[in-house]
Amino acid sequence: METVLRAITLYALLLVIFRISGKRSLAQITTFDFVLLLVIGEATQQALIGNDFSITSAALAIITLTVIDIGLAWIKHRSPRADRWLDDVPIVIVEHGRPLESRMRNERVDVADVLAAAREHHGLERLSQIRYAVLERNGEISIVPEKSADSG
Repeated sequence: METVLRAITLYALLLVIFRISGKRSLAQITTFDFVLLLVIGEATQQALIGNDFSITSAALAIITLTVIDIGLAWIKHRSPRADRWLDDVPIVIVEHGRPLESRMRNERVDVADVLAAAREHHGLERLSQIRYAVLERNGEISIVPEKSADSG
């Protein structure tokens, strides 16, 4: 039972931490971020299992985490409010070539991130060529080009 309680507590803690850290944390992973995730994974494993390194405890922790994940997916499917809280909503961060600074700051996105997405997906070079840039739920940036950018 202790393993189940540990799994539930750690799942909730990690959910809150990753929710607070923002969408871009997982979408643009750097070497430092990767190392941090490895350390978090190791710390989580130690906290989940404690001093009991048995297969039974590991299996119980994995099953508990999976059941929590399935349960949250079910809740998100049935409750738009829970879905918005758990996975957030897409956010417009550039509108008609104008960066929406407060939104970008809150989501830890900068103009360079937007321009990189614009170049990568549409070959755009300037903010003025972007009608909308949207930070999606998964952390990716979607670009809607201005009409004039399509023709020239």
